Amino acid sequence: MEIQTVSGVAMAGVGCSILLSIGVPVALLIFAGKKYQAKVSSFFIGAGTFLLFAMVLEQIMHLLVMKVGGLSADSNPWLYYVYAAAAAAVFEETGRIVAMKSWMKKRFDFSNALMYGIGHGGVEAVLIGGLAGISNLISMVMINSGAIQQSLTALPDELKKQTVEQLSTLWTTSAPLFFVSGIERVSAIILHIGLSLLIYKALQSKKRKIAVLAYGIHFAVDFAAVAGAAYLPVWVIEISIFAMAAGTLFAAWRMNADNREEAGARAE
Repeated sequence: MEIQTVSGVAMAGVGCSILLSIGVPVALLIFAGKKYQAKVSSFFIGAGTFLLFAMVLEQIMHLLVMKVGGLSADSNPWLYYVYAAAAAAVFEETGRIVAMKSWMKKRFDFSNALMYGIGHGGVEAVLIGGLAGISNLISMVMINSGAIQQSLTALPDELKKQTVEQLSTLWTTSAPLFFVSGIERVSAIILHIGLSLLIYKALQSKKRKIAVLAYGIHFAVDFAAVAGAAYLPVWVIEISIFAMAAGTLFAAWRMNADNREEAGARAE
C-alpha cells in the first residue's frame, strides 16, 4: 500500500472536531462559573471521577471479561453489546453517586452538579476528540508535506508496511466522516451534563427511581451506539444519540427547575 495525500476537507473535519472537543468544555466551564458561580474544583472532580471509574476501573473489568473471559463482538455480538453498554452505565453512574456523596458534600448544589457534568464529559471530549484529533492532524500534515515518506525510508520493510496500514485510515476514510468525532463529543458532553443533573436530583430528593432512570438512559444510549455501529449508517446513529442526549438534558433541566432558579438567584 502506498501513502496518499489527505484531502483538505478531511483536515478541516479533524480541525473542527478538535475545536469542538476542547472549545465546548472550556466555554461551558466559563458559563457555569459566571452564570451560577460554580466552583472550578467541581469540574476537576468530574474529570477525575471519569478517569478513575471509566478509564481505570471499567478498563480493568473489560480486561477480565474480554481478554480473560473471551467475550468479543465477533464471538457473541449481542452479549458484547449488552455488556459494553451495561459496564459504561454502571461504572460512570456509580462514579457520579460516589463523587457527589463523598467528594462534593460541601458543594452539593445544582451549580456544582452542573460543573461536575461539564468536567465529566469535558475530559472525555479532550482525551478522545481533542488529543486524538491533534495527533491525526499532525500525521495528516506530515503525510501531505512528505515528511512521513522520508521517515519511513529508514524503517525495515515489515515495520514500514504496518505503519502505512495504520495511517491509511487518514486517506481512505470518507472526508466528511472526520467531522463526526466533534459532533459525537458534543453529544457526549450534553449527555453527561444531563445524567449528572439527574443523579444530583435523585440524591437531593432521595428518589431512587431518578437514579435508576439515569442508569437506564446511559445504558440505552451506549447500547444504541455500539449495536447501531454494526447495522446503521453513522449519521443515523449520531443524530439518534444527539436527540437522546438533548432529551436527557432537557428532562434533567426541567426536573431541577427550582434548584436552578435558586442557584441563579444566589449568583446574582
